Amino acid sequence: MHEIDLRRAAFGDQRSPDVLPVAGSPRRRLLGAIVLGARGRYAAAAALLAGLVRDRDPVVASLALSTRASHCRQLGGHGVARGLDGAALRPASSAGPGADPDGLDAGGALADALLGLAADHLGTGRLTASRRVLERAGEAAARNWRTRVRLGWVTAELALASGDAPAATAPAEAALEKATAAGSVRHVVKSRLVLAAALGAAGHKRRAGDLVSGALATAEEYDLSSLSWPAGLIAADLRPADADRHRSRTAAVLHAVLLSSDPEGRRLARESPWVPV
Repeated sequence: MHEIDLRRAAFGDQRSPDVLPVAGSPRRRLLGAIVLGARGRYAAAAALLAGLVRDRDPVVASLALSTRASHCRQLGGHGVARGLDGAALRPASSAGPGADPDGLDAGGALADALLGLAADHLGTGRLTASRRVLERAGEAAARNWRTRVRLGWVTAELALASGDAPAATAPAEAALEKATAAGSVRHVVKSRLVLAAALGAAGHKRRAGDLVSGALATAEEYDLSSLSWPAGLIAADLRPADADRHRSRTAAVLHAVLLSSDPEGRRLARESPWVPV
C-alpha cells in the first residue's frame, strides 16, 4: 500500500485493506499505526509505534507518542495516556518548522500533545487542568484542519463534563463541518458521535439518534472498530427500544477489539470505569 493510500485511509475516504505494511519509512509506519488503531488493532499498532517513539525526527517521535496515548485513551487508560502525551511535548517543542496538510508537522505534533493532555485530564475528572491545557492548545490547533476538528471535540466534551450541554453543541457542530469539508471519514464519524452526545444531553434526541445511526453504519462499513463500540453505547442510550440489540453488538465488537489489543491495552480496559468490559 503506497504512502498516499495510507494517508487517505488515515485522514481521507479510503477503506484500509485487511493487510497493512509494517515496514518502510518512519512516516509510513506512523500512518500504518494510525490506521491500525482506528480499526481497533492496538497490538499491531503498538508494535509499530514502539520503534518510532525514539525516532531521530522529533516530529515522528512526538506523533508516535501522541498516537500511542490516543490508543490508550480509547481503551480508558487516561492516566497512562497523560504520561505519553506529556512525553510528546518535548520533541514537539524542539522540532523545526514544516508544513503538512494533515498536521503531521511540528505544529500539529504540539497541538496533538496538548489536546491529548486536555482529554486525559478530562477523563480523570481534572476539569480545571483540562481547561487550562485546552486554552494553550487553541493557537497550535488552529494551524490545520485535523487539529481544529480535535479542538472542537475536546471543547465539546469538556462542556459536557462540566454539565453545560448547550455549550457543547457549537464546537461539536464546527468539528463536524470541518471534518466533512476535509473529506475524512474517520473524523466525520467521531464528530457525529460527539455532536450526537451533545444534542442528546441537550434534549434533541431525534437528531442525535439520526447522527449516531449514520456514524454507526459508516464505522461498520469502514471497519472503524475503535468508533463502532462507543457508537453502539450512545445508540443504546438514545434509542431505548433497540438498546439490547445495540449493547449486544457493542459487546461483540469490544470483545474483538480486546482480542486484538496488547496486554497493557487489555489491562487498561479492564480497570477503566469507561469501558464496559
